[in-house]
Amino acid sequence: MASSKTTRGAAVEEADGGDGGKQPIEKSVEKSTAKAGPGQDLAGLEAGLDALDAVQTKRVSPAEVLVQKVLPPIVAVAVVLALWKVLVVAKVTDDYKLPDPGLVWDSLRQLWLQGELLDIIWTSVSRGLFGFLIALAIATPLGLVVARVKFIRAGLGPILSGLQSLPSVAWVPPAVIWLGLNDQMMYTVILLGAVPSIANGLVAGIDQVPPLFLRAGRTLGARGLVSARHILLPAALPGYVAGLKQGWAFSWRSLMAAEIIAKSPDLGLGLGQYLENQRNNSDMAGVLLGILLILVVGIAIELLIFAPIERRVLRSRGLLASAR
Repeated sequence: MASSKTTRGAAVEEADGGDGGKQPIEKSVEKSTAKAGPGQDLAGLEAGLDALDAVQTKRVSPAEVLVQKVLPPIVAVAVVLALWKVLVVAKVTDDYKLPDPGLVWDSLRQLWLQGELLDIIWTSVSRGLFGFLIALAIATPLGLVVARVKFIRAGLGPILSGLQSLPSVAWVPPAVIWLGLNDQMMYTVILLGAVPSIANGLVAGIDQVPPLFLRAGRTLGARGLVSARHILLPAALPGYVAGLKQGWAFSWRSLMAAEIIAKSPDLGLGLGQYLENQRNNSDMAGVLLGILLILVVGIAIELLIFAPIERRVLRSRGLLASAR
């Protein structure tokens, strides 16, 4: 028994070099490193990290874009028009309540031939976009301050949330009394509807920024406005873009409410005024045309401006599987 233990102890001592089993691991690592080489190990590590970070992107063909993006909305519109036509033919209600789709098309064609269609659309779109840009310039610094200053957030945070939930139409009567029937009244209603949404979106995006980013920025000397410009805003961009989309929706809704309620020759003829005029004339085809134009313009702005920005932000963060 003693001889066998002595033999095993000698074997272990010979294997570990007499250092209690520490050297065999170190020697094996050194041998593997010597065989592979430090340069090869570093290259393999970088290749592995690149493989983890890489996003498989491919360019979508025009046929796929047609099938996935263009065809579904067309089919949906065709189904709605077909259902509308069936209801008219079935006479589920009086003709003056639900006119034939052809009558709505005739109203659109008449506006086009009279040269008024583009002017009506541009009056509302120009107001909406200009008011949105003013709201953007106000809401962005406001959101930064509310998100980073605890005292201001405790005071203004609930107020911004309450203003966001307040219907925009509620601001039209006081705005008319304060400013009169003019464009300033329209922009005031837009601001009161859009600023809370944009500011709250930015606050939500900043709340989701990892604290490690801010600590790393302070280590590199980024503080104050520099930190906000190079760390907070880029890191909070997805939430900020979501707030911008919601802000545009509130801007458009606020403007339509103001145009429907407040009418004056000095304001020009926008989509809201056109809709209200057709209601006063008991022209249901014109009313439906006004609703459709408001809907189409709002969707077009979102698809042409905000959807590409959102896709670019998500793609830059590897959140889209394919380039669209």
